[in-house]
Amino acid sequence: MLTEEEIAEVQEGTFTAALLWHTEGAFVTAVSNGVHAEFDRLGIEIVAETSAGFDSTKQASDVATVMALEPDIIVTLVVDPDAGAAAFEPAVDAGIKIVLLSNVPTGYVQGTDYVGLATDDLAGMGIAAADLLGESLGGSGQVGYIFHDAAYYVTNQRDAAFKARLTQMYPDIEIVAEEGMADPAKAEEIASAMLTTHPEITGIYTPWSDGPADGVLAALRAADRPDIRLVTMDLSDNASLDLASGGNVIGIAADEAFELGRALATIGAYGVLGREAPPFVVVPAIAVTADNLVEAYMLSLNSEPPAAVTEALDD
Repeated sequence: MLTEEEIAEVQEGTFTAALLWHTEGAFVTAVSNGVHAEFDRLGIEIVAETSAGFDSTKQASDVATVMALEPDIIVTLVVDPDAGAAAFEPAVDAGIKIVLLSNVPTGYVQGTDYVGLATDDLAGMGIAAADLLGESLGGSGQVGYIFHDAAYYVTNQRDAAFKARLTQMYPDIEIVAEEGMADPAKAEEIASAMLTTHPEITGIYTPWSDGPADGVLAALRAADRPDIRLVTMDLSDNASLDLASGGNVIGIAADEAFELGRALATIGAYGVLGREAPPFVVVPAIAVTADNLVEAYMLSLNSEPPAAVTEALDD
């Protein structure tokens, strides 16, 4: 939080910022909206906003491009911790205040190389997803577990928490198929193979919604398996529509993405004020079902669901 005096000091500073995101989607849009809202309140001008498409080379290029604009603050989610350490080094050397979403570049020290970090309650999201699936299955069954096969802090923590919770709390649910997904575009292929090898599956976990869950849904529909329960992470319009329509998706673990953006912006203000920021800021997890989907959209994304989703809920 900022005092009234600190807010006035930032507003008088004519500071600028650049937002270097890892990808696009409903989650990133909500986080970005939260950053914009808080920076607008603080009088910090956003001079650039980019998306790397999960490509560390593209992100390095984005860093070089925005460096020419000489922003005071960079807010980013680093795609690859190792490559990102080198990519953002020029910004660190230039004294730009770096604020991190979830991932820390390898070897970076808080307070020296970056101001602070904000993330969602990653373990809480994994636990929420496990409980959603476990309760939907009545505590028993065979499931498939598709995890993100990459050195990526956010998904690694969420995936691990899901698996640990499901194993510990639902002993009669067996993970009969476990497959890593390095490329989100391969989700449909992975799910199709999983269904062929293990037709006994009654539930599937996939690490996030925008892309992977879409692929799994396509595989389930192609296999004509409306009986399989799907749980995923992060609100997206497609997964939410399936949830609202009574499809395969039975729940989504989400976070307060808009508030996460506001937290990132506040950390950026700490940086330009020379104020020490907390090393780790967390926003809560949300367990989303059809019953609280509308409320979850407002809490997570600070927006109403798409009309198709609300219409499906009314049917």
